[in-house]
Amino acid sequence: MSQTPATLGQEPPMAERPHHRFWPRRLPHRIHPPVTSLWHNLVVSAQRYPDKPALVFFDRILTYRQLHDQAERLAAHLHQQGVQAGDRVILLMQNCPQWVVAHFAILRANAVVVPVNPMNRAEELKHYITDPDVKVAVSAADLAGDLLKASDALPEAQRLRHLVVSHYSDAIGPAAEIPPAWQAWLSARHPVPEVPGGSVSDWAQALACTAPAPAHNRTPQDLAVLPYTSGTTGLPKGCMHPHASIMHNAVAGQLWTGGTAENVSLVVVPMFHITGMVVGMHSGIYTGATLVIMPRWDRELAGRLISAWRVTHWSNIPTMVIDLLASPRFDQYDLSSLVFIGGGGAAMPQAVAQRLLELFGLRYAEGYGLTETAAPSHNNPPDAPKQQCLGIPFLSTDARVVDPDTLQEMPQGEAGEIIIRGPSVFSGYWKRPEATEAAFIDFNGQPYFRSGDLGRVDEDGYFFITDRLKRMINASGFKVWPAEVEALMFRHPAIAEACVISTKDEYRGESVKAVVVLRDAARGQTSEQDLIDWCRENMAVYKAPRVVQFVDALPKSGSGKVMWRLLQEQEPAA
Repeated sequence: MSQTPATLGQEPPMAERPHHRFWPRRLPHRIHPPVTSLWHNLVVSAQRYPDKPALVFFDRILTYRQLHDQAERLAAHLHQQGVQAGDRVILLMQNCPQWVVAHFAILRANAVVVPVNPMNRAEELKHYITDPDVKVAVSAADLAGDLLKASDALPEAQRLRHLVVSHYSDAIGPAAEIPPAWQAWLSARHPVPEVPGGSVSDWAQALACTAPAPAHNRTPQDLAVLPYTSGTTGLPKGCMHPHASIMHNAVAGQLWTGGTAENVSLVVVPMFHITGMVVGMHSGIYTGATLVIMPRWDRELAGRLISAWRVTHWSNIPTMVIDLLASPRFDQYDLSSLVFIGGGGAAMPQAVAQRLLELFGLRYAEGYGLTETAAPSHNNPPDAPKQQCLGIPFLSTDARVVDPDTLQEMPQGEAGEIIIRGPSVFSGYWKRPEATEAAFIDFNGQPYFRSGDLGRVDEDGYFFITDRLKRMINASGFKVWPAEVEALMFRHPAIAEACVISTKDEYRGESVKAVVVLRDAARGQTSEQDLIDWCRENMAVYKAPRVVQFVDALPKSGSGKVMWRLLQEQEPAA
């Protein structure tokens, strides 16, 4: 009897799609990731490369053996403190070696990582304790106060019972060149707080645990990570990611970018964010690469680190690249070691992408994904990227564009909602069955995730973002997509950054407003009316901003994305 893919226990080959003409020839369309837990990736890399630098933080190195052993000890401590299989544990820090140690320790203890944005304050942190039913947390010392303030405000049964506190300074060598603005923050030794009715351990005390760690028993289907995502309404929702969904994109990310154990990656996208966690950390640990970690963005530090450590791979937010290229010290940095640069969260201005190509021969590869898809669901082929484009559906992934109302597939070139199917798509929202049901549709007999983003597909099968489903501006019946206007405005030489929002207009209903950060050289030389006039000359009149507001900086999230919703919410008061 002949054997078919089904009888072999495999999925049939993916149907040929237009974008497969541009697929990297060295890669299959679908991969088969390891059927092990994420913890196993660190075990393997520590066995293969025990003395190789795993993490670099300023001037201090943590080898793969040290990373593995510290995670093992912290896992034993968590187990000793009552953490059981499937328990959720908060991880609250800026990027640092302890974040990686704690992440893998939680997985080693058969528990679930709840990564939390360190910019959250006490009132916001309550939700991350109560919603996932957390009793144990690992926190940086400077953030522990707000976390405990949140816990203390809750009913006794819902409070934290144990806290592990770390200090950034423990991971920094004595000769480290720290940005002046960070000196006090990174060097401070905050006192270890008390946990009313519970216990607290200093980082060193936790790593000194001599008790045995529990037997590791996680399977690919077990819950591994519970990152939270904010929608247009309501409190943030936990996205349930099993080991399998994260594993897929950890492996796929390295394959897509030609990754090897000799990679040196700059990890500056926050690791609490799905992109930093999966693309920055898990991909690198799986491969045995060296991760050069930055706690926050600082263009001069980034330039020094890329130069000193001969960084080969850098995933980022486009605003970071724009900022680095604008540095007055840029000519002092050596970026010649970079072989891959790419990112997402916003479109890369064409002029900036062109400069990267001319200076370093680098083609900026944009990607797209959500917390629900374990970061990339789309990526530009490194050898055939299109600018200001989401790319093509990622390895093992299918995506379509459908009418948001009828859910019928849209013709080529026409805008609709992007829907996604693949092994990196999450299992659903934590304790939100109704939201989970609403997030999926049946398309061609298969469940597809509704991204909530509007896009279109060109004749080559590349996807382009139009905008968030809720962000469209209706100006006298004309639909204006802010992302498109922003991309056009970036062509003006005086504009460093721009965010487009709607403003009330008694005649048109809504008009277009641009909130703009000028380049230093243009301040005092370029007026708001200059930009309005330029926009009217360079785009359809209904798209052109009727109002321009200059600001010193745009508000950004912890992952570096411009917070357009905040500007939109503030607009009525303005």
